[in-house]
Amino acid sequence: MNSQKVTCKEVADHICESLGEELNSQRCLAIKKHLNSCSDCQNYFTSIEKTIDFYKKYNLELSKESHDKLMDLLELAGE
Repeated sequence: MNSQKVTCKEVADHICESLGEELNSQRCLAIKKHLNSCSDCQNYFTSIEKTIDFYKKYNLELSKESHDKLMDLLELAGE
Protein backbone atom coordinates (compact mmCIF):
# COMPACT_ATOMS: atom_id res chain seq x y z
CA MET A 1 0.00 0.00 0.00
CA ASN A 2 1.39 3.40 -0.86
CA SER A 3 1.14 6.53 1.29
CA GLN A 4 -0.60 8.49 -1.46
CA LYS A 5 -3.66 10.50 -0.41
CA VAL A 6 -6.97 8.89 -1.29
CA THR A 7 -9.75 11.02 -2.71
CA CYS A 8 -13.40 10.86 -1.70
CA LYS A 9 -14.20 9.62 -5.20
CA GLU A 10 -11.73 6.76 -4.82
CA VAL A 11 -13.26 5.83 -1.46
CA ALA A 12 -16.77 5.93 -2.91
CA ASP A 13 -15.68 3.87 -5.92
CA HIS A 14 -14.01 1.32 -3.64
CA ILE A 15 -17.11 1.05 -1.47
CA CYS A 16 -19.30 0.60 -4.54
CA GLU A 17 -16.99 -2.03 -6.00
CA SER A 18 -16.86 -3.83 -2.64
CA LEU A 19 -20.65 -3.91 -2.60
CA GLY A 20 -20.69 -5.22 -6.16
CA GLU A 21 -22.36 -2.06 -7.40
CA GLU A 22 -21.84 -0.48 -10.80
CA LEU A 23 -20.08 2.89 -10.37
CA ASN A 24 -23.04 4.74 -11.91
CA SER A 25 -25.78 2.75 -10.16
CA GLN A 26 -28.35 4.62 -8.13
CA ARG A 27 -26.93 3.20 -4.89
CA CYS A 28 -23.33 4.11 -5.77
CA LEU A 29 -24.32 7.65 -6.78
CA ALA A 30 -26.14 8.01 -3.44
CA ILE A 31 -23.01 6.82 -1.60
CA LYS A 32 -20.85 9.35 -3.48
CA LYS A 33 -23.32 12.15 -2.75
CA HIS A 34 -23.40 11.23 0.93
CA LEU A 35 -19.60 11.09 1.22
CA ASN A 36 -19.31 14.51 -0.41
CA SER A 37 -21.75 16.10 2.03
CA CYS A 38 -21.31 14.22 5.31
CA SER A 39 -18.72 15.72 7.62
CA ASP A 40 -18.98 12.71 9.96
CA CYS A 41 -17.94 10.31 7.16
CA GLN A 42 -15.22 12.69 6.02
CA ASN A 43 -13.88 12.90 9.60
CA TYR A 44 -14.04 9.12 9.91
CA PHE A 45 -11.98 8.60 6.76
CA THR A 46 -9.53 11.31 7.82
CA SER A 47 -9.01 9.56 11.17
CA ILE A 48 -8.32 6.26 9.40
CA GLU A 49 -5.90 7.95 7.02
CA LYS A 50 -4.04 9.63 9.91
CA THR A 51 -3.82 6.33 11.80
CA ILE A 52 -2.38 4.54 8.77
CA ASP A 53 0.09 7.37 8.13
CA PHE A 54 1.21 7.31 11.78
CA TYR A 55 1.94 3.58 11.72
CA LYS A 56 3.76 3.86 8.41
CA LYS A 57 5.81 6.85 9.56
CA TYR A 58 7.00 5.15 12.73
CA ASN A 59 7.15 1.67 11.16
CA LEU A 60 5.27 0.18 14.11
CA GLU A 61 4.32 -3.44 14.37
CA LEU A 62 1.32 -4.40 16.42
CA SER A 63 0.55 -7.68 18.08
CA LYS A 64 -2.42 -9.50 16.56
CA GLU A 65 -4.49 -8.58 19.63
CA SER A 66 -3.62 -4.87 19.33
CA HIS A 67 -4.23 -4.94 15.58
CA ASP A 68 -7.65 -6.55 16.13
CA LYS A 69 -8.55 -3.97 18.78
CA LEU A 70 -7.54 -1.12 16.46
CA MET A 71 -9.59 -2.58 13.62
CA ASP A 72 -12.59 -2.90 15.97
CA LEU A 73 -12.13 0.71 17.12
CA LEU A 74 -12.02 1.91 13.49
CA GLU A 75 -15.01 -0.31 12.70
CA LEU A 76 -12.93 -2.21 10.13
CA ALA A 77 -13.08 -5.66 11.74
CA GLY A 78 -13.13 -8.37 9.10
CA GLU A 79 -11.33 -6.20 6.50
